Amino acid sequence: MIYSLDKINEMAEGDQDFVVSVISVFLEEVPEDLQNLETAISERNFEQVYKMAHKIKPNVDLLGMEQTRATALEIETLGKSEDNLVEIEKRFPLLKKDVEQVVAELHKDFEV
Repeated sequence: MIYSLDKINEMAEGDQDFVVSVISVFLEEVPEDLQNLETAISERNFEQVYKMAHKIKPNVDLLGMEQTRATALEIETLGKSEDNLVEIEKRFPLLKKDVEQVVAELHKDFEV
């Protein structure tokens, strides 16, 4: 398991509906954001690369995905310069793999 519910559970204070709600929002938004990030990379739209990586970062952080958050931060930072396309393209598959794995695990674990 590469995610943790510790931060969400702390915020939820025992409210299981809140936990499910946060998970549902993650499952709705993050795969779409990831797709938008992939499109932005392929289109060399660096402003959008920056924005999408920035948007993904707090969502993966909320699920305790520290390594994934670090990768998103690297992509966000690299997105500030068009000279960094090769580095972005190196890191993106790691981000995508982690997010897709967590999405699959969350669907299985929460049946949502």
